[in-house]
Amino acid sequence: MLHAGAVVDHCPLPPMGRPPGAPVGCHARHHALSAFRWHRGDPGDPAELVAGFLADNGLPVRNLGRTGDKYQTIGAGEICGASLYVSADAGAVMAGGVIGSRSPVPCIPDVYAVVYRHARDVTPSGDMSGQPWTPVPAGPAPDRPASWSLGPWRESWTRAGHSRAVEQVREAIGRGDVYQVNIVGHASAAYTGDPGPALRRVAGLAGARYGGVLTGDGWAIATASPETLIEVRDGRVVTRPIKGTRPATAAGRRELLGSAKERAEHVMIVDLERNDLARLPGTGPVRVEELFAVREWSGLWQAESVVTADLDPDVGLAELLRAVCPGGSVTGAPKLAALDRIAALEPVGRGVSMGGLGWIGHDHLDLGLTIRTVAVDGSRAHVWAGGGITIDSVAVAEVEEAAAKTGPVRAALRGR
Repeated sequence: MLHAGAVVDHCPLPPMGRPPGAPVGCHARHHALSAFRWHRGDPGDPAELVAGFLADNGLPVRNLGRTGDKYQTIGAGEICGASLYVSADAGAVMAGGVIGSRSPVPCIPDVYAVVYRHARDVTPSGDMSGQPWTPVPAGPAPDRPASWSLGPWRESWTRAGHSRAVEQVREAIGRGDVYQVNIVGHASAAYTGDPGPALRRVAGLAGARYGGVLTGDGWAIATASPETLIEVRDGRVVTRPIKGTRPATAAGRRELLGSAKERAEHVMIVDLERNDLARLPGTGPVRVEELFAVREWSGLWQAESVVTADLDPDVGLAELLRAVCPGGSVTGAPKLAALDRIAALEPVGRGVSMGGLGWIGHDHLDLGLTIRTVAVDGSRAHVWAGGGITIDSVAVAEVEEAAAKTGPVRAALRGR
């Protein structure tokens, strides 16, 4: 069934790697069966439309609280699950907030879902077509350079511009408009050749809980995200907000644990996430099972908490997306007021970053937050990074933190 506002394709697109969040048992067996697309400005409620598409393909997204741990072996030709991607813009629409600047990668939909079946015949590489795939425009094979080359980065704002944005947020906090705002910068670089190996290096970065690559028509997204936006298993909903970053050294760990500013920023977002889960009908009580635990991601210490609740059996995917998108750790508090500030300050759209990307199976849902994420179109690679600003933020430190977060991703793209 085709839903209003949706474009559904039957698309035998081969993956460039394991889809983010996909079960290990499905690795190298995914064959794309059909896809859903929704772009900013399209009609209809994107949360309801994508839920309808997935439900029509046999996935239990209408009653997520009833999906238990009932894993069964999926045979060849059967639907094993779906990749789901939701952009920051789509999340703002779902939340009823202001949408920011347009994405620098407009060819990538704002909501994209791909239903996979298990392939009967799999090549050793896991590519169902038997041919390498690259998001370079179609043309004669000799015109497509094979070797990967990445040009210089073009930043969306200068260090001075980033610092001014930090100060503007601090002024808004001083006026009482907001308590915290996460601001994000963007950079892009021209490339030639096949981006596949570079994207797989990004997906393989240490600490990438959601490492993987999602491909579409002329584009690809690679993520090394360590952060859970939302997970549902056995009638339980979980989010794992990350706030607070330092170099992964003994001194960096002591500094992160001892920082009153980082802890206050973190606790504020934990409270926001608790509120998001509490908005789900019939769900609760909401519990903080772990607070400010320090974990490592690719040379950085980061502080993570675990927030959980018992999910009402009849809560569906659309309600879940409206409650948690866009993620609190990449917006701020209050969320809608923070979205206003973000739209006013960020010169380039967040695109694929600061959204959600992961897997929906027959027995669980698991979406990561698209931080530490790269997008490529037919000519450029795109990265984003930022951080949460509070009244105690120091502009130069916030600029350095954003650079530290994007550093491993940029290095992986260049092959270092």
